[in-house]
Amino acid sequence: MNMTHYMELLAVNQPWNLIIFMAIPVILAETLAITELYLLFTRKFDGAVYYLNRFAGIAVGIYFIGIIYYIVANAIIPITKAGEWRTIIDVIAVFTYVIAGLPLIWIALQELGLVNKLLDQMGKLKIHAICVALFLVFGHIAMIAGMADPSILGYKGAATHQMSGSNDYEHCDPAMHQQMMGDHQKMMNGNTSSSAMPMGNQSHKH
Repeated sequence: MNMTHYMELLAVNQPWNLIIFMAIPVILAETLAITELYLLFTRKFDGAVYYLNRFAGIAVGIYFIGIIYYIVANAIIPITKAGEWRTIIDVIAVFTYVIAGLPLIWIALQELGLVNKLLDQMGKLKIHAICVALFLVFGHIAMIAGMADPSILGYKGAATHQMSGSNDYEHCDPAMHQQMMGDHQKMMNGNTSSSAMPMGNQSHKH
């Protein structure tokens, strides 16, 4: 089965890539989402849950800045230059993963006081909820597209090309093949020389 670059990124260098690109950001984002729901229902803008929400919002946003920079510099730019995208499925998987991080970066900027300075606490909480929803939508699109097989849209991976081009008969030396056929024919006709069967000559001496 062929893989998208998204799935290939998670599959290689186990388990570190899975932890770095999936486990850590998802845990932080889910912590943000759960505490967000708590604050929306209770309106308690103090205490441990509130500060955990702020920490998760800042941490996941800053974390995604690093992830997006890495993916753009080491995947999107070189893959685009080389023309190695594995159909539109591959493009959707990688780009929606990057887009999913942008709302979380906005949350971090808000928590650091760099944007939405004039909003009250409820207004900022609503921005939080919208950004978390956008992350979930784009994040799940990235997961679904990332797990899809790009060959359904015609992509043929390196393994497929190797299998289709690896014919043993094409790599056989014609001269050697002809000699083998000649020896086989001599054996069938009983014309083998004594040097070809030394064990047979030694048996006659006994």
